[in-house]
Amino acid sequence: MDYILEVKNLYKGFPGVKAVDGVSFSIPYGICFGLLGPNGAGKTTTIEVIEGIQKPDEGIILYKGKNRDHRFKQEVGIQLQTTELQQYLTVKEILLSFRNLYAKRADLNDLIAMCYLDEILNRDNRKISGGQKQRLLLAIALANDPELLFLDEPTTGLDPQARRHVWDIVQTIKMKGKTIILTTHYMEEAQNLCDIVAIMDQGKIIAMDSPINLLNQYCRGVTITLPSVIDADMLNSIECNWYIVNNTIEIQTEKPHDCLRVLIDKNIDITGMVVRSQNLEDLFLKLTGTQLRA
Repeated sequence: MDYILEVKNLYKGFPGVKAVDGVSFSIPYGICFGLLGPNGAGKTTTIEVIEGIQKPDEGIILYKGKNRDHRFKQEVGIQLQTTELQQYLTVKEILLSFRNLYAKRADLNDLIAMCYLDEILNRDNRKISGGQKQRLLLAIALANDPELLFLDEPTTGLDPQARRHVWDIVQTIKMKGKTIILTTHYMEEAQNLCDIVAIMDQGKIIAMDSPINLLNQYCRGVTITLPSVIDADMLNSIECNWYIVNNTIEIQTEKPHDCLRVLIDKNIDITGMVVRSQNLEDLFLKLTGTQLRA
């Protein structure tokens, strides 16, 4: 199989921290590759090293089978977590400025239409909403019609409607055959957009496959949600994993019948109980745990 990007044994450390600890993966052409993990897992450092923003301590990074060179810089698009734009310029002026940095340029009208910028083109870029700014930053990342696009948490802080607009844009980019590397904290986002996901924790990749294959491997049961606190000793007597999430109890089990029978036998109030198939968020919690990382 041909790969647009290959990362082999990548290491990057800072004083007292191994941010990236032996990471390896290969990305085929035309897919959306998701990089997931808790805060501090090493996601952003990994893609910043690949992008060339930071230098690796060790490792090999190949673009189209070769070491990265000037062609890599011309053929990739990058949307960073935070970007400060030139003040006093309109949205259109910003977009034109970034297009002029490249020899190859995406069609301006296509960019405007794809990223829903028509109504704000003549507005000062300082006076647009968070969702509008994210769509502008996406258009900037697409200004050179890139073959490989890096999106570092592109919907963080957006309301659900603005997030969906960004998802629509990413789906359109995928339909054009582009390759995307996406980092995100939103499991629903990864499940909807990504063909392959790699889950990182403490600088390492601990699982990698398509979302459906990962769920089949690690999450073949159901999640039972109860809106009440239950004695931990009783929960530990059930064959399950359980977590406290937003003042509710989430029980992950492959034996829901046995679990429910124990709850009823123990006179646990199951009013408001929800039983559902497990999703990528359940997988994430199972593999990385619930402890907030420093």
